[in-house]
Formats: sequence, C-alpha cells, structure tokens
Amino acid sequence: MNKTIAIIGLGYVGLPLAVEFAKKYKVIGYDINTNRVNTLNKGHDNTLEVSDDILNSVLKSQSKKGLKLTYDSQNISDCNIYIVTVPTPVDKNNRPILTPLIKASENIGNVLKKGDIVIYESTVYPGATEEECVPVLESVSGLKFNEDFYCGYSPERINPGDKEHTVANIKKVTSGSTPEIGEIIDDLYSSIITAGTHLAPTIKVAEAAKVIENAQRDINIAFVNELAKIFNKLNIDTHAVLEAASTKWNFLPFKPGLVGGHCIGVDPFYLAQKAQEVGYHPEIILAGRRLNDSMGEFVATEVLKLMVQNDITIKNANVLMLGITFKENCPDIRNTKAIDVYKALKSFNMKVDIFDPWASNKEVLDEYNVSILSEINETYDAIVHVVSHKEFLSIDLDKMKKPIAIVYDVKGSLPKDKINGRL
Repeated sequence: MNKTIAIIGLGYVGLPLAVEFAKKYKVIGYDINTNRVNTLNKGHDNTLEVSDDILNSVLKSQSKKGLKLTYDSQNISDCNIYIVTVPTPVDKNNRPILTPLIKASENIGNVLKKGDIVIYESTVYPGATEEECVPVLESVSGLKFNEDFYCGYSPERINPGDKEHTVANIKKVTSGSTPEIGEIIDDLYSSIITAGTHLAPTIKVAEAAKVIENAQRDINIAFVNELAKIFNKLNIDTHAVLEAASTKWNFLPFKPGLVGGHCIGVDPFYLAQKAQEVGYHPEIILAGRRLNDSMGEFVATEVLKLMVQNDITIKNANVLMLGITFKENCPDIRNTKAIDVYKALKSFNMKVDIFDPWASNKEVLDEYNVSILSEINETYDAIVHVVSHKEFLSIDLDKMKKPIAIVYDVKGSLPKDKINGRL
C-alpha cells in the first residue's frame, strides 16, 4: 500500500522520527500544542533535536514525500499508518499517567479506517498497548482489532542532545499484533533505520525490552551513587576508584550523578507498577529509584559541609548553580533532579542563583516557579557545577568566586585543581 504516515506528538521523539520518515514518505505531524506546531512551521525546533536546515528541507513538501505539521486532528484522517510518540510521565506519587496515550488513541480512533495500522513508541509497561490503548481504538472507531485494524509497538530510543546516536543510527526494536503486521512494521522502519531493526515476537516483548533498558541503567547508576556515598565517608575519590576499576575488560563504566529526565528517572516506575499489579513487589528496581532520588539532597549536604570546613557563613550565603536541565548540552528541563539540589540548598537559608545558557527562563519559571540568570554579574561563596554543558568546561570560575569560596563538581568533569569536592 502507499504509505501516508501520521506522527502523533512532536516532541523530542516525534519530530526527529517525522523528519526521518518524511525523507521517503508523505508524513503528517500532529500535536495538540498550537505554539509548538506554529514554531515548527516557521522552520525552528526549540528542542534543538532537528536543525533548521533539515526541518525546512522536509517542510518543502513534494507530492510523494515531505512533512506537513498540524494541530487539527482531522488533517490526519487520510493517513493509513499512525505512530504515537506522546509523553508517558508519572504523578507525584510515581504512578504512571496514561492520559496522553489515551487521548492520542481517542484522536486516532476518530479517523481510524479498515486496514490502518497504529504503532506506539511511548514507553509503557508490558501489556499497555493491548490492554489500555486497543480498547480505546475499538470503542471510538467501532472497528475490531486484528480484523479491521492492527497495532504494533516500536519503542523510542531517542537520546536528547546526542548528535551521534540519532534516529537512523540506533537499532530499532519492532513488533506487530500479528506475525504479518510485524513484518510490515519491521519493513517500514527498516526503510529509514540504517542501523537495522530487531523484530520482537510480540508487542509485550517489545514493551518489556524498552522498559528494562532504562531500569537497568537506573540500577547501575544507583550502585555507583551508593559507592560515592560510601567512598565519601572513607575519604576516597570515587572517580579515581572507577577509573582504576575500568581497566578490567568487563567492568561497566557508569558514573555517579543526578538521574532525571523523562526516561531513566521515570520508566522503572512503569515496570514496578505492573509488577505490583500481578502481586510482586520489585525490591531492586524501587531501591534504585529511591537512592537516585536522594542524590540532590546529598549533593546539597556535601556543599554545606565544604562551606562549613572553609569557615563560610551558611545563612544568606550566595550560591551559584551551573545548570538546571536534566542533562548536558540539551534544553530539556523535564523531571530534572537539579531542582532537588536547588530546593535543598534553599532549605539551608542560602541565596541560590541558577545560570544555564541552554534552558528557557520561561519554561523553568512555568515548571518550577524559579527564575534563572541571563548572565553572571556577582561573586559567590559557593559554586555548584550541576550540569556539564560544554560552555561550563571552559568557564572562568575564579572570576565568579569570592576571596573565600568553594567549588563542588557534581559531574566530575572539571579540573581537580579548580574544585574543592566532587560527587
């Protein structure tokens, strides 16, 4: 069949995927955020995942390929393949929020036709596609699953800010609701993924594969974060220990740090929720989450100790945080654990400024009710290097320090002679 593809959700995952498909197919990108669509239609991606040149090249639509963007769901009614790339966050109690997924399924159900295929890329727990999304598609469309329409699951593997591991360069797991549909979906992705694909035997296998990828990373980082706490008490340099251990061929080179973002810091809760529903309490997964979520307060306490050791008055001390995004060289502030460091420092009655050239002040203000500096004009009692943006690696820390001041390096990427302590 002639493929006309709709991408539902134009964020960090959906837009790069839409652009890649648009190089070979006719693609309609749909998002409920009108400002996002309008900005993209002007040829600029605020997430910086797609360059203006590439975006503009696919927006100049041709008859059989190219990209059109819309916030009107009726404009996707002529598509026959629908790919869902909406967020799957958790609530304040770390329970999965499937509302964006359900709303996307409702929108697709309104335009779904016989023979159409719906593919989900959003991270979910095993079973969510067939247990939560398919019933919505059936109810809204009046069509029958695996008779009138079909589904697949192909988990996203986007790494925000990474210009090396892009959509086409990362091997893709695919799956379908029938063996035949699995082959069709695998062929579709194979046409744009130069790194190749892996066809999983079922949708549930593909869902499970995705959620354990991030749970595994979360647990490994939790382990080295715990090591950092232990070695700190033993007055041993954690990074020096990891460097020595890494000389063994099968040692896994994880580093301590803050674990936020919309994947590693969230996805393990989806697996934990499903495990609990079937009567199993996941001890290691949740222990890893608890430990990683404690690191913001740990960092702030270490900064406090260093200030006390250097006879710096704590109350009303001026502190500068370098970075607020969840990772380096990326404007994404979702679920950033840098905010935990900020709140913990503020709880010690310190005055805390944040400088981050990658973050949007409006987004930080809207999300966390905190303003960030546009430039640094003061000197500080303490500087906390939280996010390892490329701009910070060559920044002149001495100009920002008071005569007596400390520098704490969360990322372990600054020169040792420039810092007083690191995670």
